[in-house]
Amino acid sequence: MSNTAHDLAQRLGRQAEAVCRHYLSAGRREGSYWLVGDARNVAGRSMFVRLKDTAKGPAGKWTDAATGEHGDLLDVIRESCGLVDFKDVADEARSFLSLPHPEPERDRPRSHAPSAPTGSPEASRRLFSMSQPISRTLVETYLRNRGITALHGTGSLRFHPRCYYRPDEHTPTEIWPAMIASVTDLAGHLSGAHRTWLDPGGFSEATLGKAPIDTPRRAMGDLLGHAVRFGVAGEVMAAGEGIETMLSLRCVLPGMPMVAALSAAHLSAILFPDTLRRLYIARDDDPAGDGAMATLIDRARDVGIEPIVISPRLGDFNEDLRLLGIDALRAASRVQIAAQDVARFMELAA
Repeated sequence: MSNTAHDLAQRLGRQAEAVCRHYLSAGRREGSYWLVGDARNVAGRSMFVRLKDTAKGPAGKWTDAATGEHGDLLDVIRESCGLVDFKDVADEARSFLSLPHPEPERDRPRSHAPSAPTGSPEASRRLFSMSQPISRTLVETYLRNRGITALHGTGSLRFHPRCYYRPDEHTPTEIWPAMIASVTDLAGHLSGAHRTWLDPGGFSEATLGKAPIDTPRRAMGDLLGHAVRFGVAGEVMAAGEGIETMLSLRCVLPGMPMVAALSAAHLSAILFPDTLRRLYIARDDDPAGDGAMATLIDRARDVGIEPIVISPRLGDFNEDLRLLGIDALRAASRVQIAAQDVARFMELAA
C-alpha cells in the first residue's frame, strides 16, 4: 500500500517547481526553495519546499518553520485541495503528472473545497464524514476478535478503508484501513477524531489486530475535556481511557452510558454533564491510570458527584474480557457497582 504513495511522491518531487507553481501559487521561488505561507497556499514565507535533491533530503520535502509541520508533495496536494481520502489525492496527483507540460497555466481557475488545517476540528469532521458505518467492515471484525460483541449504540465509530499514516518526515506516507472515532463535547458537537490503524491481514496476539506500525493510535482536533461517547449520559455514567476498554465493560453493563477519554491525562480532565450524580471510573492498572483516578475522584466530589472506581483483575477490562471471559468480567463488575445499578444496567447482559 505504501509503495503507491511513495512512487507518486517521488514522481512529484522530480517536478517539484511545477507542482509548487500549480498548488502553491501564492508563493515564489527563492534559490533552491519555494517559499509560501503554508501547505494550504496561504501567502507568506514560513514554509520552505526543497526544489532539488540535496544532502539534506530529496526534492519535494517541505517544512513549515512556524508550525513545525512537514511532509512531501502529496501532503501539499491534500492540504491545498482540501482532500481527505488518499484515493482523491492520488487521482489529483496522477492528473497533474499526466499533463503534457510540467508547468500548468497559473491563471487557470481551480475549484475545490476550502482546506482545513491539519489536525483541526474541521479536519476531524471531514475525516469522520468520509468514513462509513462499521457494520460488516474490518472494524467490526477487529472488535469481535478482541471479544467485544456488544456493538449497539456505536455510531461514534466508523471505518475508513484508506486512511493516511505518516511515521515521520523522513518516511513516505502510508495508507492503512482504520477505525475512526468521533470525539464530541457535552452537546454532541464533534471536536476531534481518533484513528486506530488496523491490520488488513487479520488478528494476532502480538498486535491484537492493530496495524504493524510504530504508533497505530493517534488523535486529532480539540480533545481536552471531550470524549468518544457510547450512549447519552444521565444521572450515571462510566468513564475510562481506551475505546476497547470501555466497549469491553459495556459488554457486561450494556445499558450504562460510557465515555472513552483516549488517555489518562484526558480522562482526568473530562467535563461532567449537569445531570451526572454518580460516576464510575474504569481504572487501568498502571501508574498513569492511578493518577487519573485520583484526580477524577477529587473533581467529582468537589461538585457533588459520587465517584465509584471499577478495577480490572488484569491490566484493563479488555484483557479481562479476552483472557478471563465474559462471565468472569460480569461477576467482577457486579460486586463493584452500586446495588441499584445492577438491575438498571447489568440485567440486560445476564
